[in-house]
Amino acid sequence: MTRYRKRLVQDHTREAQRAQKTLESGGIKLGSVASDVLGVSGRAMLRALLDGERDPEVLAGLAKGVLRKKIPELRLALNGRFNDHHALLIGLALDHIEHLEAAIAALDGEVDRVMAPFAAARDLLDTIPGVAKRAAEVIIAEIGADMSRFPTPGHLASWAGVCPGNNVTGGKRHSGKTNKGDLWLGETLNQCAWAASHTRDTYLVAQFWRLARRIGKKKAAVAVGHSILVIAWQLMTNGCAYEDLGGDYFVTRDADRARQRAINQLQNLGYHVSLEPAA
Repeated sequence: MTRYRKRLVQDHTREAQRAQKTLESGGIKLGSVASDVLGVSGRAMLRALLDGERDPEVLAGLAKGVLRKKIPELRLALNGRFNDHHALLIGLALDHIEHLEAAIAALDGEVDRVMAPFAAARDLLDTIPGVAKRAAEVIIAEIGADMSRFPTPGHLASWAGVCPGNNVTGGKRHSGKTNKGDLWLGETLNQCAWAASHTRDTYLVAQFWRLARRIGKKKAAVAVGHSILVIAWQLMTNGCAYEDLGGDYFVTRDADRARQRAINQLQNLGYHVSLEPAA
């Protein structure tokens, strides 16, 4: 069910993008003003367009809430060349989107029902930065909540295909590409890693940017996804909530190295550096 739900969510995203491209082909730039074209205000305007309304003043007047502050911009964005061809495509897209939303809601309800015995494990995973409720459900659906089948977090990471490859020949290290593993789990861990990279003052965001400067963001996301899976194993094995090490973990772990790196950076910029301990 979690796998099917993921594909439905992806279909919903594609259909929403398709609807926005259709609007833009008709000169309707609603997406440049409204953050959510399929929000309450956006859908009201789209339904009005389908009913034959073309007056930008009337369409902009359908804005709700904070979007009403942007009515002048909406008038300009809604002044296009929307015709019956665009109305047909948008109508079909909206019907499809609403059907997908109903299917996703039905799956959410059923997943919540069958996830009840694992609610405690799900709530523990939800404490990890970047891991929300739905992502926690996917992790449990793919690996279960009983970690006794994986003697160590390394066994779990290897099974999931998120640990770095060990390709060394003659003392020379070659590609560290990860092995093939659970595709569904890998995609979820990657999404969680990117979400964690946008958090503030956490161990995972510090790890992401520490690696991204050296190996790039994509590989850093894989490494953070690996860390999230290791953390998940620890939480479900020990039955404890996540305690973050903090965004300054790597600095305080090796203060001498961090200090020397900062000095080298300033010297490379042409400064003479002398240090004095703070009072």
